[in-house]
Amino acid sequence: MICLGIEGTAHTVGIGIVRDRPFGILSNVSSMYRPPSGGIHPRDAANHHASVFTDILQKALERANIKFNDIDLVAFSIGPGLGPCLRTAATAARSLSLYLKKPLIGVNHCIAHLEIGRAVTGASDPVLLYVSGGNTQVIAFMNGRYRVFGETLDIGIGNCLDKFGREAGMPFPAGPKIEEIARKGRKYVGLPYSVKGMDVSFSGILTAAINSLKRESMEDVCFSMQETCFSMLTEVAERAMAHTEKEEVLLGGGVASNERLRNMVRKMAEERGAKFYCPPGELLVDNGAMIAWTAILMKKSGIEMDIDETAIKQNFRTDEVDVTWRH
Repeated sequence: MICLGIEGTAHTVGIGIVRDRPFGILSNVSSMYRPPSGGIHPRDAANHHASVFTDILQKALERANIKFNDIDLVAFSIGPGLGPCLRTAATAARSLSLYLKKPLIGVNHCIAHLEIGRAVTGASDPVLLYVSGGNTQVIAFMNGRYRVFGETLDIGIGNCLDKFGREAGMPFPAGPKIEEIARKGRKYVGLPYSVKGMDVSFSGILTAAINSLKRESMEDVCFSMQETCFSMLTEVAERAMAHTEKEEVLLGGGVASNERLRNMVRKMAEERGAKFYCPPGELLVDNGAMIAWTAILMKKSGIEMDIDETAIKQNFRTDEVDVTWRH
């Protein structure tokens, strides 16, 4: 089976083409909307996605070395995400499905991060630490669904970093620049450490970090912000592993590209005698391949959708999905 997957939940539109037997990512092409200033405006991002879609579709087909007729399944990110962006991806997917007369499946974006990670790393039954712009969750499979054992109570870790970067005059996305500057930090600046049971909160840290710029160096504030936020994430991930008695931890989402975060979680896993997994960078960020692969799993487990069942779900919860492809 060959599936064409379309990702379009936020700032990135991507098309991935994946084959199941043998497993292979035939192509994975994407384009990110970068606002000239400030944060992402959903309508502007959606307009960007529509303007580049035909080009990245052509590139995806060329790199996969296939034709339209070779596609067996069309998939798209049905949610969660920004409404205008989701609708753009969904409209494109429906059009392709109808044109090719191929089945269509809408995929939960968060679960797609987990499934592509399992596929490429060999992780069997991990706790997923999912860290991206709009989402921060600790997820694990139990009783037929992916359960959220902990999450942010306000903003995602990626949004926290981007908002700090915007105040500090950094380009979007700010995470890579913060990571670069943090390597030069030498002093820890006290910031709120906000872990509430299994959940985390970043808004207070964000405000405190911005205020600290008035009296501390940029290097020390960036260093302190990473140390605080990532320690919180590592703590709740370890607590979820202990609670679920799972012996694997998997990273997913664009913020997992951060070397310091990876090292913290890796060390935590090693000290527990557990295994640490992290997919390559192009599969950490939003991408079409993860949508395509998850749709293949769903299709092979018997899931089918009519066109009228493919309305987007902006607030689509990870734990709303019956995971029929796992036992």
